[in-house]
Amino acid sequence: MSVDTTGNNCYIKLAGIGSYLPGDPIPFSDLNRVLGELDRAPLKIRKWIGTTTEIMQELLGIEYYHYAMDPVTREFTEDTMTMAEKASRKAIDSANITTDQIDLIVYGGPYMFEMPSPSAKLQEMLGISTCSELSIHANCTSVYKALLVASELLQSGRYETALVATSNMSSATLRAEYYNQEIVSKEDLFLRWYLCDGAGAVVLRRVPEKRNGFFFDNLYMESVGGKKKSAMYMRYPSYYVSPKEAYDLGYHHLAQAFQNELSKNFHEEGGTVFYKGLRRMIEKYSIDTNAVSCLQINMPTKHVVNLIMEEVGGLGITKDKVYTSIRQSGYAGPPAAIISLDNLIQNRTFTDKECILSFVTEVSKFLQAGFTLQYCS
Repeated sequence: MSVDTTGNNCYIKLAGIGSYLPGDPIPFSDLNRVLGELDRAPLKIRKWIGTTTEIMQELLGIEYYHYAMDPVTREFTEDTMTMAEKASRKAIDSANITTDQIDLIVYGGPYMFEMPSPSAKLQEMLGISTCSELSIHANCTSVYKALLVASELLQSGRYETALVATSNMSSATLRAEYYNQEIVSKEDLFLRWYLCDGAGAVVLRRVPEKRNGFFFDNLYMESVGGKKKSAMYMRYPSYYVSPKEAYDLGYHHLAQAFQNELSKNFHEEGGTVFYKGLRRMIEKYSIDTNAVSCLQINMPTKHVVNLIMEEVGGLGITKDKVYTSIRQSGYAGPPAAIISLDNLIQNRTFTDKECILSFVTEVSKFLQAGFTLQYCS
């Protein structure tokens, strides 16, 4: 139970939820065509793409992707903010409120190289003249941190209604035109098979009792990367550089380590970093795993999901409780958590006191986060 600063009991209700996937679903077999062939890349890289594509289809198990661009011309049809607005308006309609009732916006997203901040841009797009706003940059954990911050601020009594939004447009960094093709490496191209576009949003309300809906509890975050090498990164230094220099040196390429480098950081003695982080969260909040009807995970790799399904049995969570919707919608990064949660809530019936447990690991610096969401009749 949460207590506000006035001494009155309060709870954080999921009042509304919305998600948005741009364009028609693109099957895995069309991925390279839609993103564009890298016909100027070194010959060994082009051969590697050809042989690796089939392997990745089996490894990932993703059938469809969504991109915010025309599949023929590769011209953009959306951006991060138009997608965030569409998901936000769905969440606001779902909550049956008006935009002037929102007194806090918290936006969580990946690398933000823009001004003003996304939260302020979203405020303007929604026509909200005055509210408080925050933007959080933390890649795939960003939306979890946005939920945590919004919940804490609502619980304090400072605000009554919060909009938490997230969006990601990976296609902008994955299409052929983005790369300095002559210098691309395997690490620069690895995420082309993983990532796609989308947005999600929720409306949270501070209420006096737990009934008739879903309620957020046990919001958690940690970083276990203090002694680990980053496994997903751009090469920009921590200051502005000229766009030409960045392009010439490939600073802008979104890279991810793989194979042995990724594995040795994800796997530890006693289990994966995901399993050990989830266990710490469960122990910290004394979560009754018998009440967990669904463990929602957002991992875009089939064999990792299968490994986690085996591991969580040691926490009292059976394989049949593990849920992911990545296979049909693709992995949109931070929004995947809300897209998956929206799909789950819309397509499954919950009984009183049943609980959704959501947890994520993101490998840019092995950041982890989670929450529980309890249904109360």
